Amino acid sequence: MPVPVPVLVVGGGSVGLLTAALLTHHGVPVVLVERRSGPSVHPRATGIGARTVEILRELGLDAAVDAAAVDLRGAVGKAVAPTVVAMGEGDVVTVPMPTPSADGQDATPFRLRGVCAQDRLDAVVAADLARRGADLRWSTRLTGIRQDADGVDVELEGPDGRYSLRCTHAVAADGTHSTVRTALGVGVSGPGDLGKSMINILFRADLRPHLRGMSFATCTITTPEAPGLLATVDGATNWVFHVACDTEAGERPEDFTHERCATIIRSAVGDPDLDVDVRSVLPWRPRSAAAERFTVGRVFLVGDAAHTVSPLGAFGLNTGVADAHNLAWKLAAVHHGQAGAALLDTYAHEREPVATATLDQALRRVADPKLHWGRGPEADAARAAAGVWAAPVVHLGQRYDSAAVVDPRPELPSTVDLVLDGTPGSRVPHAWIDGTSTLDLVASRWTLLAGAAGERWLTAAADVGLPAHRVAVPWLPDDGALLVRPDGIVALRTTTPVTDRTRFLGEILDQLLARPVPVPGG
Repeated sequence: MPVPVPVLVVGGGSVGLLTAALLTHHGVPVVLVERRSGPSVHPRATGIGARTVEILRELGLDAAVDAAAVDLRGAVGKAVAPTVVAMGEGDVVTVPMPTPSADGQDATPFRLRGVCAQDRLDAVVAADLARRGADLRWSTRLTGIRQDADGVDVELEGPDGRYSLRCTHAVAADGTHSTVRTALGVGVSGPGDLGKSMINILFRADLRPHLRGMSFATCTITTPEAPGLLATVDGATNWVFHVACDTEAGERPEDFTHERCATIIRSAVGDPDLDVDVRSVLPWRPRSAAAERFTVGRVFLVGDAAHTVSPLGAFGLNTGVADAHNLAWKLAAVHHGQAGAALLDTYAHEREPVATATLDQALRRVADPKLHWGRGPEADAARAAAGVWAAPVVHLGQRYDSAAVVDPRPELPSTVDLVLDGTPGSRVPHAWIDGTSTLDLVASRWTLLAGAAGERWLTAAADVGLPAHRVAVPWLPDDGALLVRPDGIVALRTTTPVTDRTRFLGEILDQLLARPVPVPGG
């Protein structure tokens, strides 16, 4: 029998690529299969959230992605204008890009200089995987899947024909209409399709003469001839424009030929003579749905295969990346013999409630986009009345409740302000310690953070082989300690005296990692 591949990732979009990257980072051999011939050149998203940036930083890819991002420092976050020409002439309403708090204290150690289109992100991650020698099998589709108690067997069809492959675990990152999810018989629930069908037009045109130095992340175009949403890809010559496809009036996606799309773009820009190169046209429809379960035996659903999030808020891609981050270290711990198989159960226990909450938050924004973009006390009051959380809370503030956390506190202390205070189940707070972020101190490992007077904690951590750091921060008492998981989540907070700290840490790690309890005399 051939040796099984430890993990198979099905799907080579952003979430699939980052799943493979995280597994590789943790030392787990992985095979990724994708039906397309390479990473997508047509971006479906441009908003990379703060938590995703932290994950990219963990992988050492933050600088490369930042270089690929459009520099929007000091630019407009969202604009509303009749046309691009009108915008350049000053007929525009704008909302500024989010900025760190006035006192200079931010919740995260690094922010991108602007938006990074999904195709640019994918190119960075795929290139890094190739440099690391990852097994990326493009032009390969899954045609069958079954599993038993010991592994997963898949049937694949690639450039050289059909073949079989056995893996220990499989991760389905194959999108909204997941082949894997369907084959496993997992249903979906939720509202489903929302609003009108849309057409995503990727085009090349130099808009800089019309913009007159203005830059933005997205602009709602209101001209009756071509209403839609314009999003920047490179801020100069590459753009995407989202326009409605009125199926009720008899329109079909195939009616949007490259020629018609070029005409639409010229109307949206306000220049009938604009030189436009339509590169790609993709139909899509806003959707809100979640798989009925994220884990089936040895197969795990991530990204759109697990949940399809309506677009307002930029929660969809970022929630999928957080799925991958949560799952990768757990698969690695089991693969390396450091944890029991029951640790993998906590993936669904943790991510399913987060996905449910995120879907709800995205849906609440659909009826009134100002609930997302609005600033100031009046907008805060409107969000509170509508049950809408502040976006940073959705991206960074949600908490886990599972057997991989000791004494979790899943309830949110605020839905207006982001609260990261070392509570078990939450992301460890960011603080600079001698020029290094507390998130960087974790470095993808179990890590102990001890208070200013935590010498005995440091000794105990060394006894059990844990990296440990002394940190003098407001959210940790001088003799307290936080045990932080490889994904940066606080697994334990202790503020009361512990007699035998070495034994305490050893027993806690056994509990959190679901290690089998030794049988006396065995």
